[in-house]
Amino acid sequence: MISWFEKHHVLSWLITFLIAGTIFYVSSLTFESAGTGSSSNIKTIIYHILIFFIFSFFLMIASVKGKNKELIFLAVPIAVLYGISDEIHQYFVPGRYSTIFDIFLNSVGILFAFMIYLITIVYREKNGRIV
Repeated sequence: MISWFEKHHVLSWLITFLIAGTIFYVSSLTFESAGTGSSSNIKTIIYHILIFFIFSFFLMIASVKGKNKELIFLAVPIAVLYGISDEIHQYFVPGRYSTIFDIFLNSVGILFAFMIYLITIVYREKNGRIV
C-alpha cells in the first residue's frame, strides 16, 4: 500500500495538504471549556498524536517516494515546524490554548511515522524490493 502512494506521489502531496488544511481549520475553531475530565484529555492526546502521524507519514511518502531516504530527515523537521506553527496559531484563537505538551504530542506522532516509514524503506532495501 505504501509503495502505491509512493508511485502516486502527487496524490500523497494532495493528501498531505488536505490534512494540513484540516489541522489549520480545527485549530481555528473555538470550543467551550471542556473542563478537566480525563475523557477530553485522552481524546486530545489521541488527536494530536494521530493527526500528526498521518500528516507526517504522507509528507514523508510524498517527498521521499521510497527512493531518497535522506529526504526523510528533511520531512521530519518540516512536520515539527508545522506542529509548532499550529500551536502558535492556536495562541491567537479565542478560547484556545497553546502548550508545549501539545507540541510534544505532535512530535510523538511525527516520530512514530518517521520510525515506521524508515523501517519500511530499510526492510525493502534489505529484501531487494527497492521501488
